[in-house]
Amino acid sequence: MNEVSEESVMPVENVEDNASCEIEHREKPKRRRSRRFAGEKKQAAQTLVDPAEDLLQQNQDGNLKDRLPVEAVSLLPSVRPEDALSNRESLTVIAEELVSGAPLIPSSPSKRSRSRARGRKKAREEVDAQVEQMLNHAEANPTTGLSKPPKTQSQPVKKMLVSVLPGDLVEVALMEDGQMREYYVEMTHQAKIRGNIYKGVISNIDVNLQAAFVNYGGVKNGFLQIDEVHPEYYLQPHDASKGHRFPPIQKVLRVGQEVLVQVVKEPAGSKGAFLTTKVSLAGRFLVLTPGQEQIGISRKVEDAEERSRLRELIVGLNPGDGLGAIVRTVSAGTGKTTLQKDLSYLKRVWKDIRKRAGTEKAPCLIYQEPGLASRCIRDYLSEDIAEIWVDDAQTAENIRVTTSMLFPRRGDLVRLYENRQETLWEKFSLLHQIEQVFSREVILPSGGRLVFDQTEALMAVDINSGRTTGKTNFETMAFRTNMEAAVAIANQLRLRDVGGQIVIDFIEMRDPDRCRDVEKAMRAAMKSDRARHDIGKMSSFGLLEIVRQRIAASAISISMEPCPHCNGTGQRRNREWQAVQTIRDLYRKMRSAVQEGLETCICRMDAEHALYLLNTKRDRLAELEHQFGIRLEIRISGSIGVETDNTEQSLGESCRSRREEAGRNRR
Repeated sequence: MNEVSEESVMPVENVEDNASCEIEHREKPKRRRSRRFAGEKKQAAQTLVDPAEDLLQQNQDGNLKDRLPVEAVSLLPSVRPEDALSNRESLTVIAEELVSGAPLIPSSPSKRSRSRARGRKKAREEVDAQVEQMLNHAEANPTTGLSKPPKTQSQPVKKMLVSVLPGDLVEVALMEDGQMREYYVEMTHQAKIRGNIYKGVISNIDVNLQAAFVNYGGVKNGFLQIDEVHPEYYLQPHDASKGHRFPPIQKVLRVGQEVLVQVVKEPAGSKGAFLTTKVSLAGRFLVLTPGQEQIGISRKVEDAEERSRLRELIVGLNPGDGLGAIVRTVSAGTGKTTLQKDLSYLKRVWKDIRKRAGTEKAPCLIYQEPGLASRCIRDYLSEDIAEIWVDDAQTAENIRVTTSMLFPRRGDLVRLYENRQETLWEKFSLLHQIEQVFSREVILPSGGRLVFDQTEALMAVDINSGRTTGKTNFETMAFRTNMEAAVAIANQLRLRDVGGQIVIDFIEMRDPDRCRDVEKAMRAAMKSDRARHDIGKMSSFGLLEIVRQRIAASAISISMEPCPHCNGTGQRRNREWQAVQTIRDLYRKMRSAVQEGLETCICRMDAEHALYLLNTKRDRLAELEHQFGIRLEIRISGSIGVETDNTEQSLGESCRSRREEAGRNRR
């Protein structure tokens, strides 16, 4: 049996005492933090009480109707926000509670969490800052009490600029505070056909695509899907309740059938125009939808009361049998009379279209959308646009007639720009911004670069940092560059009218919170975009996908053409490679010329390539002539090629003959 000494035995009371000592020892730092927090609380309370007593002395009537911010007052336990500072007693209660130790921050069950502590400290600092700002404002304005200083937010200045080169070009720019937000271009020989209505003939039906190709008078046939065919064109009725929403296109349409179609999407590249038989006519306040008896409100009208009011107005107008209407965003706040006039005008236009469609021979144009300037006034003019500048007198007069009906009290809205010393774009400093629209690269304020590359399937946007200041600052630099790029990319997508798939390669960041901030900045910047779009989430590799609706043919597509040298790839073979390939072709062509009994082999190529070949490959060309025993001639042409024709004169002979003729004329 083991013996236990008295010193090794500890009474129960001593164990509990030791445990309590250990607990007290562990809680001492917390008590010190609590005392420190109480000191800060009393100091903050004193900064509120002293100026409050001075204000009470200045306002002897005790009627301080303006109260503290709700965020600050709601932290006080026993004073309701609506009663705060309403009289001397409530102010005294606030002061007494603050000085006596009333908690500025309500107690939380998770005090021991460091993150919660940091959050409370940040909230306390924000409240103190608000109180200090309020008190400073009250001291400067004793008669207004402790109200918040008024927020002065200047509204952005929006302008519309219309530049016209009569008979050739129309440009429209929407600018906000000196920055161009939207840019549209229309050339006379490339007028947009989106919205035009044609009478066409079905030329082919593709069963696999379930679509028809319609000859409407364009260069290429239009594309008409089965879901864009109105049931009134079906050759036989279809019951959608049997499980198939749309019938097989080969059973309801036939080749040679005449249809009334409207262009939904412009032709792009090798693709023809996208067509629909569900016609719609856009007015200033309404969109008339013949054949679709529906009444709708634009999604951008978010106020529920306004949506209900507009719906009641349009139902009371009664568009008519077989006609529907959609209320546009600019109709918010308009009255019944205005909507009735717009509806009557659209119904007259539709009546004329039906009349012409019954008499004209297909394919032909039935209805043409107005020009770019008129469309912009109809679709984009709103009350927040302060000025419309036009540099053509006739266009300005036409716009003035329209705006006088829309805004009769704003007679100075349209202004004619008559200064011939500088263009309209130079006047408002937009030349550089317009040049960026057509450029492959866009420079960011911090020195970074955006690179836009268009492919057949998508638009790729790459973000390059201008400079990196060390490894420790890389994350900050990447975040700043990505935030700037998000705003700039959203603006460029609107200006360039980029549609389809868009893939953005952001600079990779490790912090997921910063990645979410970049996504939020991208969504906020795209919120004002008129085109429908969908923004995905950033991947682990820094890639962000966007799908955007293409509204119309962009300024780039109507002003650019593929390079004849690179054929649109952006790169071409170097001169040495081209020279070697030309010598190979010459060897083959000269051998064929010998077999055919020709005495001369003619090679056509551009001037730059010809000079390179004659300067660097002259010995090799002489060897070919000696090897085959025929003459080799190099002639200047627009493209590289080899031709064997013995009837044409060489470049040297033609030049020599012209010199001799000129000499005879002088004599």
